[in-house]
Amino acid sequence: MSAQETAPHHPIDRPRVAIVTGGSRGIGHEAVKRLAADGYAVVAGYAGNRDPAEAVAKDITAAGGRAVAVRADVADEGQVAALFDTAESEYGGVDVVVHAAGRLHLAPIAELDLAELDALHRTNIRGTFVVAQQAARRIRGGGALITFSTSVVGLALPAYGAYSAGKGAVEALTMILARELRGRDITVNAVAPGPTATDLFLDGKDEETVARLAAQPPLERLGTPADIAEVVAFLASPAGHWVNGQVVRANGGIV
Repeated sequence: MSAQETAPHHPIDRPRVAIVTGGSRGIGHEAVKRLAADGYAVVAGYAGNRDPAEAVAKDITAAGGRAVAVRADVADEGQVAALFDTAESEYGGVDVVVHAAGRLHLAPIAELDLAELDALHRTNIRGTFVVAQQAARRIRGGGALITFSTSVVGLALPAYGAYSAGKGAVEALTMILARELRGRDITVNAVAPGPTATDLFLDGKDEETVARLAAQPPLERLGTPADIAEVVAFLASPAGHWVNGQVVRANGGIV
């Protein structure tokens, strides 16, 4: 039997459907637009920024695509289940889940308010677990789950202790789920951006700090949300389906 005959079958006779959490801004917002451009029906999840999430859905629909915005707290299992229910009722199923929702707070470990630690871990660890749990139950064969880590896990930058610890947990969860889904023809990968010009990243940083961070990669610039969305689109596509159980450090070459 030839390799072509044994390759997994990815149905092309039905529309592919993607859920993107954190779809109202930054990388998630760009991923919504990028996947819609690839022909996906997209459910854009958002926590509080309703207007930009609904605006991108309307823009996609006006251009002939399919998209809807749905409010969901990613750490609330009922709301996340409802998010997946919407994808199934509106578009017939779920093929790709991009979990881009996240929270950032910087402080030295010795000075961190533990309430901030709890809030970070509720969104970044529990939220990832809740979304991954629904994804594991509902993604169709040939699909993909893409979580988000950070290159800071490897860079070990001061003030990122709580954030990086949570993202280390995301990486561990991602690797384990990739193996638990053996036999389902579903890939599970994490994207770990470096410094990327999002509102979340730029908030509270002066020009000198931003310039210093932009100079770190050999490519000598900050990443853009579009750079990261291209990686997401590849991992979501049949072309990226042989990449599984990996952390993709999309950071311009920072080591």
